[in-house]
Amino acid sequence: MKLIYPAIFTPCIENNGFTVIVPDLPGCVSEGNSLISAIEMATDAASGWVLDELENGNTLPNASDYNAISHTPDSFISLLTLDMDAYTEKYGQKAVRKNITIPAWLNTYGEKNHLNFSKILQDALFSMVQNESNNKTQK
Repeated sequence: MKLIYPAIFTPCIENNGFTVIVPDLPGCVSEGNSLISAIEMATDAASGWVLDELENGNTLPNASDYNAISHTPDSFISLLTLDMDAYTEKYGQKAVRKNITIPAWLNTYGEKNHLNFSKILQDALFSMVQNESNNKTQK
C-alpha cells in the first residue's frame, strides 16, 4: 500500500537543514541536515506513525488538499510517498492471531498443496486496503 501525505518543509538556519511537519499526522515532526535527509527522515517518521495506527486498528487520516495547507513564506510544501508494504515488512512486528472458518474441501486442498493460509489471507487483506486507499486518493 502506498500513501501520499503533504508535508511542510521549513529551513533551519542553525544547521542549513529543514524541519518537516506532516499536518495530517498529529505530532509527526522530523528534520534533516539537508533537503534529501529531511525527506528521508520525514518519510520514515510518517511511515512509523502510520504503521503504529494500523497495528492499533485505527483509521488513517485522509491526506489534506495540497493547496489548502497554510505555511509561512519561508516554508514550502512537498508530498511524501509512504511505501507501507516495504516499511511494514522491515519494521512491523505486531501480529494478531485470528481463527477462521473455511469449507473442509478448501482446507484439504490447501493442506495438500502446502499453502500458507495466514499469508494468503494477509495478502488478500493488504490488497483490499491498497484498493481502498487508491480509491480515496482518486476522489
